[in-house]
Amino acid sequence: MILADKIIENRKKNGWSQEDLAEKLGVSRQSVSKWESAQAIPDMKKILQLSEVFGVSTDYLIRDEIEEVPALELAPVDNGLEETVRSVSMEEAVSFLKYNENASRWISTGVMLCILSPVLLILLGGLAEAGFIRMDVTAAGIAGTGILLIMIAAAVGLFIREGMRGKKYEYLEKIDIDTEYGVNGMVKERRDAYAETHSRRMIIGVMLCIISAVPLLGAQADKYSNNTDLLPILGVVLLLVMIAAGVKLIVLTCTRQGGFDRLLEEGDYTRLNKKAGKFDGVYWAIATAVYLAWSFVTSRWDMTWIVWPVAGVLFAAFREIMKAIVRAR
Repeated sequence: MILADKIIENRKKNGWSQEDLAEKLGVSRQSVSKWESAQAIPDMKKILQLSEVFGVSTDYLIRDEIEEVPALELAPVDNGLEETVRSVSMEEAVSFLKYNENASRWISTGVMLCILSPVLLILLGGLAEAGFIRMDVTAAGIAGTGILLIMIAAAVGLFIREGMRGKKYEYLEKIDIDTEYGVNGMVKERRDAYAETHSRRMIIGVMLCIISAVPLLGAQADKYSNNTDLLPILGVVLLLVMIAAGVKLIVLTCTRQGGFDRLLEEGDYTRLNKKAGKFDGVYWAIATAVYLAWSFVTSRWDMTWIVWPVAGVLFAAFREIMKAIVRAR
């Protein structure tokens, strides 16, 4: 085992991210990244620091033929993490990244369908009420509701399909992993190549969500001047379309980025976060149930979308609470 792999192994054993280790050593995250990908070698002073931080000997770090640390040299680390570790080969890593890239497209499409599902219900009802189409309001509501249910069913179908396809990779989210030689370097190279696209998609997605209220505000202002009831409805439709497009981009790129983080055990997929994230699915299932229940009961689709940004903000607090619980165990 070479020095790069020993740094990765000991960092992960302690449940640290590259940023955490860099802070302890007084270097940049990029320096740690280069050490772990064997693009650079730390100087002797940093090797001594690594020895102290990891609780291992310098001989173990420097000499490639020493593959394991004697048990007495290991500093005890009580972080509440499971001891089960699974090795990930290059073939498995490449296969997962390919699956994750495809899944990001379909999952983000499913989320977009859920947000767009009430658009035709709102539009048909408004057109019928304003007399622009030959259909009474009740018939328009029935037709719109039918389309809404079809779109939600299609979205759920996409979620289930991708969930079944990705079942063999669930271990990446649930247990600790050790990547074989070369895997970390390959993943980091792909992540770096995607970094600019990730930033661009995130910026556009967030901007679309922020400015989505502009058509609704404009329609409301025009309503008071022209007394046209259809314009606010069109404003709501445009709001939902822009939010759907923005959220699709955000979910798409975050899912793609999350694939790199899973293999590197960084970001939301550090060993501590894996244990804290066991109830994430329950949290988002409750958020979805609240959104659908509120929307169907009140029929205020122009307002109920606020559930998603609120749920997103509260999720950060929820995750921190779960991490605190895991640490306390």
